[in-house]
Amino acid sequence: MMQVEPTDRLPFDDLQPVLLGLFGEVGSIMATAKKFHREGLAYAGYRHAVEEEFGDALWYFTALCRRLKIRVDEVLAGATSGETDTTAIPGDHPLNTPISHVATPLTAPGLDAALLRLGEAAAGLFVLRTSADVAHVKLAAFADSYVRALTATRVTFTEVVRKNISKTRGRFLGSDYAGLPTFDHSFPEEERLPGHFEITMDQRSSGRSYLRWNGVFIGDPLTDNILDPDGYRFHDVFHFAHAAILHWSPTFRAVIKQKRKSDPKVDDAQDGGRAIVVEEGLTTYVFSRAKELNYFEGQKSVSFDLLKTVQQFVIGYEVEACPLSLWETAILKGYDVFRQVKTNSGGIIVGDRSKRTIEYRQLREDKS
Repeated sequence: MMQVEPTDRLPFDDLQPVLLGLFGEVGSIMATAKKFHREGLAYAGYRHAVEEEFGDALWYFTALCRRLKIRVDEVLAGATSGETDTTAIPGDHPLNTPISHVATPLTAPGLDAALLRLGEAAAGLFVLRTSADVAHVKLAAFADSYVRALTATRVTFTEVVRKNISKTRGRFLGSDYAGLPTFDHSFPEEERLPGHFEITMDQRSSGRSYLRWNGVFIGDPLTDNILDPDGYRFHDVFHFAHAAILHWSPTFRAVIKQKRKSDPKVDDAQDGGRAIVVEEGLTTYVFSRAKELNYFEGQKSVSFDLLKTVQQFVIGYEVEACPLSLWETAILKGYDVFRQVKTNSGGIIVGDRSKRTIEYRQLREDKS
């Protein structure tokens, strides 16, 4: 899978991290199956979880084959025998590669048996250092078990591949800003998020924070709404970061009254109350995690698990088109500004959509 090779940051001369990662992902597949056994149809995220865990396992298996100089598409293509079924993919499809045409058995064992066999095959990979012949046999055994277990879950191999490529490239590769969506470029200027904005945020003696944009007060005065003060009264910083870096913030749109009302469907589905609640809920969730990490001070990355949760929050909204690496930038830059606002009990937040940046300026530097 050439498309995910650039996302492989693990040591190339050490199989151990890859083997441990693969074994861990197989364990995650089994944990997902356990939840399905326990909760049945109540486990609403089952299909997505299965696709993600199988995709992650495939990523590590591909990385393993890469280090052993063995073509993963050939191992997978030869994995199954007997009657098979292959999904046809158009010739111009981005997944039209040898690996996407892996054959899957028409008849598969029960899910439990298939997963146990997959676990055994994964454990067998820890003897890969013995000889090249043993490596081929063990890799083929794992590939066969993988494909059969995947079939038993009734999800398609092509969808697993597609989602894993999208997720890993979006997480580990830098964003091409020129190719990122802007969401409102085709709307009238009065319905777009401002290209450049400077918002003054200050705290009064009452402990409430106030916002001013172009000299006009906007939004409502805020407190922390919690017994142990934590600075959440300044959380609008994160909406500004979303607007400047992601080009998305239904909350900010509502506050400055620049919703896309010329298109009723967009106004309702993307700028309406539910979208606002989603952004507020997401902001609160990330904040609760950030508190445990000193508001990301000194950190240069955000955990993959947190970013995947963020991705889950926004499914169905336009911002889901933004790669995880851009979300990481928005979170880290937003919290960098937040820490300065919190320390100084206010400041000026400067956002630039063209550069996808957000910066802090102290209030005493304001010449207006």
